[in-house]
Amino acid sequence: MKKNIIIVAVIVTIILLCDQFLKIYLKSTYDYESHSDQAIAEDWFVLTYIENQGMAFGTKFGSSIWAKLALSVFRIIAISGIIYYLILQLKKGVRREFLIAISLILAGATGNLIDSMFYDFIFPVEEYLNCGLEYNRLDGSGNWSDCGYEGQVEIRHTGFLFGNVVDMFQFHATWPTWVPWLGGGQIFPAIWNVADASISLGVIMVFCRQRKYFPKENAKKKKKLAFSMPWSKKSDVPVTEPEIESTLEKGGDSISGEERETNDSAL
Repeated sequence: MKKNIIIVAVIVTIILLCDQFLKIYLKSTYDYESHSDQAIAEDWFVLTYIENQGMAFGTKFGSSIWAKLALSVFRIIAISGIIYYLILQLKKGVRREFLIAISLILAGATGNLIDSMFYDFIFPVEEYLNCGLEYNRLDGSGNWSDCGYEGQVEIRHTGFLFGNVVDMFQFHATWPTWVPWLGGGQIFPAIWNVADASISLGVIMVFCRQRKYFPKENAKKKKKLAFSMPWSKKSDVPVTEPEIESTLEKGGDSISGEERETNDSAL
């Protein structure tokens, strides 16, 4: 168990360090005006910079302050639940591979929560919040700010649990033109980060390897399914062991009676 705890701690720590280092570095050094992408693998995989106000892969959750707060609180509850579940699995001594998958999900969720909790303090809003950037605006927020020649514009909510999440990776691969409905469009247009990738990898591992992770549960389901099949029922009325024994006893009595009558007549 101790070895598994160390492995889990190392995985979570490494992912958090990589995720936060890259986010902080880009947020501190990125040239917002040029908005130039850097090729990682030729033109199909690039390093860029954007921030999102919502969930993974830039999914938004509404413009209300309560929507953003609810999302952050949900993340805290989810992370607490994952930690509790991970502790239970460690005590049960489940497969190490399954513990690694849970650790990946936990590390990714925690990484994005750190952004929301602390980035508006690590990077002061007065200095780093550029109202000219689309991801710092939020129509319907009711939070107005002077944006120079553009006048008053609505910006996102700021403070503890209201910070943006930093994203930086993007695929530029497109569907072949002959593919119906999708031809010419991007295969995966979302911009993501290390934390998003960690969550996705953990979920994929659980989905693809669930038979290995939950062998007993799968075996029980198969047994229940087999007994529920129509061909598994030979008779509508089940015959119990006592009924079978009583039938044999009755049969034995009748046979012994017939034999006695035959012997009497012979005499």
